Amino acid sequence: MRVIVVGAGVVGTLHAWHAVERGHEVVQIEREAEARGASLRNFGQIWVSGRAGGEELETALRARELWEEIGARVPGLGFRACGSLTPVRNPRERAVAEAALAREDAADRGYKLLTADEARAVNPALRGAFEAALYCERDAAVEPRTAQLALREALLRSPNYSFLPGREVREVVGENAVRDDHGDVHTGDAVVLCTGAWLGGLVRELAGPDLPVRRVRLQMMQTDPLGEPLTTSVADADSFRYYPAYRSPALDELDAAQPQAPTAAEHRMQLLMVQRADGGLTIGDTHEYEHPFAFDTLEDPYDHLAEVVESFLGRPLPRIRRRWAGVYAQCTDPTRVVHRQQVRDRVWLVTGPGGRGMTCSPAIAETTADELGW
Repeated sequence: MRVIVVGAGVVGTLHAWHAVERGHEVVQIEREAEARGASLRNFGQIWVSGRAGGEELETALRARELWEEIGARVPGLGFRACGSLTPVRNPRERAVAEAALAREDAADRGYKLLTADEARAVNPALRGAFEAALYCERDAAVEPRTAQLALREALLRSPNYSFLPGREVREVVGENAVRDDHGDVHTGDAVVLCTGAWLGGLVRELAGPDLPVRRVRLQMMQTDPLGEPLTTSVADADSFRYYPAYRSPALDELDAAQPQAPTAAEHRMQLLMVQRADGGLTIGDTHEYEHPFAFDTLEDPYDHLAEVVESFLGRPLPRIRRRWAGVYAQCTDPTRVVHRQQVRDRVWLVTGPGGRGMTCSPAIAETTADELGW
């Protein structure tokens, strides 16, 4: 087969990867010189711990296996099986962690409840005050700013793969071809549109005005090197409020008795933190759902995140080196991992994984390949 993949973010690149792995010829088209969207502006976390049970967890676990397999072949991904810790500070937060441990799928996630001393043995950088920590052994990480580049470098070693940057696809021609803004037509046995948060123009024309996908904006930051290893990813108890795996009566009691801090509530925040290969910390994040999005970044969320991180580390943060905002596409139906829609006879749209994009992309692309009979 000849497969045309439109979009060079992580979803598109993993579709290209699976197609090449199965022996097909692939042409990947990207409107930028390199992808510049949510695939780069994220934590690089392979986040199993908080996923909803059922299809979402199964997808995340399969993706975790695939990331590890691909990472062994492509060292530039920076894959590491680091796990995660969510420190809890009081009995109410601990009760939510204990409820998670009681889930039937807790063992699949690698959940363990550690004492503070046990957590510090796993991650000695956490010198601040907390009572216990929920450990998730299955969580992992890659380097988001270089992962797509490393995958593409590996793909380019195949004679069956070609990459066409700086070309925006403007039109679907017939049943199995696209025309780009250079006027060139690219024909394949299948066309897969992995356009990320770009939901206007051609996507709206093909999928219609009722596409069940919305855009979400977030703010994040990165520090100078910490000066010591942060051996796991780190979350805070606000992540219990955000991820579906933690829903329980204990969480309802936490919400009622211990509301979020005003800044965190206003910006729909949680702490997620992971160390980069250079030693710096990627820290976030916020969630903005209402359009039009702000065009600037706000300082209050950064101040809140810095305070939470410093309380866990028991030391001041290194200098903030970067701040940024990003936008990703998310299915409006929270039970769906991704929106996969056939928009023409041999043309499919795959978008809307939301905050699961980096985690689930290898398995999402594998499912597309299986369903399309590649």
